[in-house]
Amino acid sequence: PGKIAVIVLAVLRHDQRLADMAGGNNVSESTVRRWRDEVIGLLAAQAPRLDRALKKIAKQGGEVVLIDGTLIPTQRRTGKADRRNYSGKHRRHGLHFLALTDENGRLIWISAARPGRTHDNTA
Repeated sequence: PGKIAVIVLAVLRHDQRLADMAGGNNVSESTVRRWRDEVIGLLAAQAPRLDRALKKIAKQGGEVVLIDGTLIPTQRRTGKADRRNYSGKHRRHGLHFLALTDENGRLIWISAARPGRTHDNTA
């Protein structure tokens, strides 16, 4: 499990190519892809839902929340998925996330990844 975690963190955090991580660790590229997808699923299951996060803030007496979108740069994809992830505003490929913070800037909630071309208002 430790080896899997390090490989997946390298892929997610440092944008390492799956083939590079697979070859360096004597596993197949499809295995690294499966590990990555499983870890993302596990992390997503731990994330709070937006309605629950807002209720928690209201119970704690919070009056102000800030929501903003950001584009996380990614490698260019091939095929039809390529255009979905291209942001004309930023002139690069990426995934769009919305983040909800309290008045002190602490992260409360973050959305699932959306295609890079998604506008904040649409998301």
